Amino acid sequence: MISLPDTSIIFEDNHLLVVNKPADWVTQGADESQKSLLQAAKNYLKHKYNKPGNVYLGVVSRLDKLVTGAIVLARTSKAAARLSNQFRLRQIHKTYEALVATLPNVELPAQLQLIDFVRKNDTRQRMEICSEQDLHAKQAILSLAVLQEGDNLLHLQVKLETGRKHQIRVQLANIDCPVAGDNKYGSNLTFSSGIALHSTTLAFEHPVQHEWLEFHAPHPPSWEPWLTSNRTTR
Repeated sequence: MISLPDTSIIFEDNHLLVVNKPADWVTQGADESQKSLLQAAKNYLKHKYNKPGNVYLGVVSRLDKLVTGAIVLARTSKAAARLSNQFRLRQIHKTYEALVATLPNVELPAQLQLIDFVRKNDTRQRMEICSEQDLHAKQAILSLAVLQEGDNLLHLQVKLETGRKHQIRVQLANIDCPVAGDNKYGSNLTFSSGIALHSTTLAFEHPVQHEWLEFHAPHPPSWEPWLTSNRTTR
């Protein structure tokens, strides 16, 4: 029985469970060959509190299988409904960090906003940039800031204004800055665990107590070679 290690738990109370998701874990809907974050979290609660029967956990947002970092699960249906509404109204603040490879002719400004339209390509099983007039187009907006640079890599902070599938990955690839390790979107670099995209900060209003909460997820070990080496800070 797979369970979450205690070190993955960022916060828990009677209404919420905030987890630092490891790479290669599927948030929900995993098959037998995959690690399910939802099932592991249920097993963690069932074991810790010696709960008989089924344990309720509501998935109110997702992280891609290869992405690491902070994600919130709801321990009650009331919390799930209220958190889902906050996501729908874009009241939840999410900040990511990414390591991206840059081409020799690509130079990013210190800060940049990307506004694109994206659609799902079922044949290639990926998202792609499209025109605003496309029947299935959805607007994708993010803001990024360069934190550090060096060795043909940039360390970026990314703030989402919309929440499209693979949004950060496809938008960064579109400006020739694919996330390190993200072969699906054109990266030629290898990354030791998953891809170099991490959900660092998650902030929202508590669904029951109504206080503002902000959680930070430590980087996984795969980031350490970059974070501990000498880089230039902009």
